[in-house]
Amino acid sequence: MSAGLLNWWQIIALLGAAQGGILAMALVTKRPRRTPHLLLAAAALAFVLHLVTVVYYSANLVPRFPHFFGLTLAVPLLFGPLCYLYAVTASDRARRLRGRDLWHALPFVAMLAWGLPVYLLPAAEKVAMFEAIRGGQLPIQSLVAGPLMLISGVAYTAATLLALHRHQRVVAENYSSLNRVNLTWLRGLTIAYGIIWVTAVGIEIAGSARWMVPFDSDFLIALGITLVIYGIGYWGLRQPEIFRFATAEHAIPVLATSGATDNVTTTAPRYERSGLAPREAEELKARLVALMEREHPYRQSELTLGELAERLGTSPHRLSEVLNAQLALSFYDFVNGYRVREVQARLVSPDGARYTYLTLALEAGFASKSTFNAAFKKLTGMTPSAYRERFGA
Repeated sequence: MSAGLLNWWQIIALLGAAQGGILAMALVTKRPRRTPHLLLAAAALAFVLHLVTVVYYSANLVPRFPHFFGLTLAVPLLFGPLCYLYAVTASDRARRLRGRDLWHALPFVAMLAWGLPVYLLPAAEKVAMFEAIRGGQLPIQSLVAGPLMLISGVAYTAATLLALHRHQRVVAENYSSLNRVNLTWLRGLTIAYGIIWVTAVGIEIAGSARWMVPFDSDFLIALGITLVIYGIGYWGLRQPEIFRFATAEHAIPVLATSGATDNVTTTAPRYERSGLAPREAEELKARLVALMEREHPYRQSELTLGELAERLGTSPHRLSEVLNAQLALSFYDFVNGYRVREVQARLVSPDGARYTYLTLALEAGFASKSTFNAAFKKLTGMTPSAYRERFGA
């Protein structure tokens, strides 16, 4: 391709880079500054650099601007670590960057140092090296950087999904409404991006086997990055809590480990040795059921495990132990079970037809219609409308 002529996917990549720059600026200037915002901004900037670099090489701009050659070779090794650290800090407001988190940057730093001789080459030699690369003579740094980028992308995608899974399990043990503490949007984007990484690996393997493929992995990764950037922007509009960081209003517990927790609020592991005698557990369960049926605390949409434990005069850990061991339920399912049963009763009451499903759901403590519908279907096996039609007065 002649320098200065861009094809459609290069234009899309540049538009993604522009959007990524705007996103990074919005996150950096957001007040108050929070660790997840800064990490997401850093990831967006890394994406921007890579997108611009892909266009720089594919549009044959090296002879015109040779001093940028090789400058961003190591940048893709930051994608996985930054996204992973964003996920773990966004899922726990007490989590801060620690000294050992610097290990995640080690591949990037090593590749950066290894590529330094290339960065320092005179302009004419950089152009000559670029032409040699176009002819199939790749330097050792490029031969290593490509597979390392793919391995890093796949590995960190898996690590991020695991961290998000742990987060979802923990919040279900502590919250009755997940609207302000879930990271479903991030899990969806991570899965989509992971599929792109895996596909890129497949393309590289197919290329090594000399199979015909319709496009190369650089194109696919650039397109995937662009989609991720626009996805973050889209969900930022649909779920503004992403940028307001509403989860900062809630302490997100994490499962305790045998080591230090760096001042992180913790809950005990679900299956550790019981601290309650059988009689104590039965007594606490009876008080819990009596409280739920007498005072209806489940009608408070943002009810948490800690708040309910305080009303019972016990600790969150002991209450969680009773829910898990005595009732075999998470806190989320336990509370939403009461909410669903209240709606069930009102649906079949003589005046049940006077109220909409959403009104009944909100009065029972549900925070949204989607959460209500999912919980109702899970508990009863049918939709609210089908239930009213079958059992209504």
